[in-house]
Amino acid sequence: MEIKTARRGPQGKESSVFDRLGAGRGGHLNNSSNKICKFWLSGRCLKNPCRFAHSETPDVATIHRPRQTPYYPRSSNALVSNTWRRAPRNSQNVQEKVVNHKSSENVPRKSESDLEDIKKKSPESISESSSEYSFVENDSNLENVVEEKPLEHVPTKTAERVCEFWVQGTCVYGDQCPYLHSWFRGDKFKRLAELQGHNKAVNGIALPLRCNKLCSGSSDGTIRLWDCHTGQCANVINLGGEVGSVCSEGPWLFVGMPNVVKVWNTESGAEYSLNGPVGQVNALESVNDLLFAGVEDGVILAWKGTCKSNLTFQLAATLKGHTHGITSLVVGGGNRLYSGSKDHTIRVWDHENWQCIMALNGHDDVVKSLMCWDKYLFSGSLDCTIKVWASTDDGSLEVIYTHSEEQGILALSGMTDPDVKPILYCSCSDKSVHLYELPTFTDRGRLFAKQEVQTLQIGPAGLFFTGDQTGLLTVYTWLAD
Repeated sequence: MEIKTARRGPQGKESSVFDRLGAGRGGHLNNSSNKICKFWLSGRCLKNPCRFAHSETPDVATIHRPRQTPYYPRSSNALVSNTWRRAPRNSQNVQEKVVNHKSSENVPRKSESDLEDIKKKSPESISESSSEYSFVENDSNLENVVEEKPLEHVPTKTAERVCEFWVQGTCVYGDQCPYLHSWFRGDKFKRLAELQGHNKAVNGIALPLRCNKLCSGSSDGTIRLWDCHTGQCANVINLGGEVGSVCSEGPWLFVGMPNVVKVWNTESGAEYSLNGPVGQVNALESVNDLLFAGVEDGVILAWKGTCKSNLTFQLAATLKGHTHGITSLVVGGGNRLYSGSKDHTIRVWDHENWQCIMALNGHDDVVKSLMCWDKYLFSGSLDCTIKVWASTDDGSLEVIYTHSEEQGILALSGMTDPDVKPILYCSCSDKSVHLYELPTFTDRGRLFAKQEVQTLQIGPAGLFFTGDQTGLLTVYTWLAD
């Protein structure tokens, strides 16, 4: 019978325990077969040394060496410059480096005095040789706008979300739970009521003038009228088709649906159907005696009527230019209508001569929401950015600031708090609504929901409303000092 003897090391010594475990000083298994000892696996091997391996660890030669430098995931928090700057002049596509800070103190104004204040606050972000609005001349200069902090200084974000077990009533950690036990975070406002009734996404909220009812439209094909005093549902109107948008002007209520816009006068009870849209009406906007409807086929229809009588609305214009569906409409100063679209563009229209004045190409994804504030236009997109547009000397619009979020933007709205400070509401696809104080984008709080909030609406006396995809309509209110 063949006798096999255990081999010894080069110096005639027995293999150490470390060597036999395969992770010793040399890091290699001291046998040629690399077979695992079945007796060692069962805890019964008595041989020392054993010609079979006493480890399941592979040869270190097959293991990737650790990185020599620490790995840090890409973080938008590595950006330090937060000065509102004008984008480079590019007629084809307005693009600029993203400046991402949720809290900023350096927002340029239009006047010289305001610019001096900015320089005092952040002298390192604006060079002494900069022009009145700190123009960025070319892409090479943009590299100086976006600077990265050393990796060791990158702040670590803490998870901010509602505890799922608290929602179900089963969280046992109480105050020690690392997640929120509340549907909102912030001061000077509170959650007032929940209006439950819709069983699909709320796509529009409106408060007609001189009406004590809150109106909500949903993908479930209904309009619900809520008593503003009791919070109870006073009436349900079954329309038989998905409600894509809702708005009001005076006592008039407008509801966008597939291929039609429904109109009600809440005082007289008069009802109209405005035909002409081809596809779902996803956006409505009204001003004075004009009603605009943004349709899925990329067309904007305009009707002219009156809010003082029951006269029928007449089709006044058909605005064509977008190549994909309209997602947002807002009327600004100077007879301007702004439209956002799935084609990633914003178009500016003169609603007196019905001409397209310009097309803005700053976003890389669907433009979901538009909002006018002071002299600025805000646009929110699924590309995770909010862009602030301002007029130039020649009358065109260009991006002067970009605020970045971690998730896509779904809706924008704004109002003033009890201290008359402007507050921006920004709904994101992470099932939350961020509150920012303008113009600095200072964090003021956050609202949370079970599903994405598609609709934001401002009400009187400090009230504001959210509508999410579960069909829940939530009422919040600011608290006076």
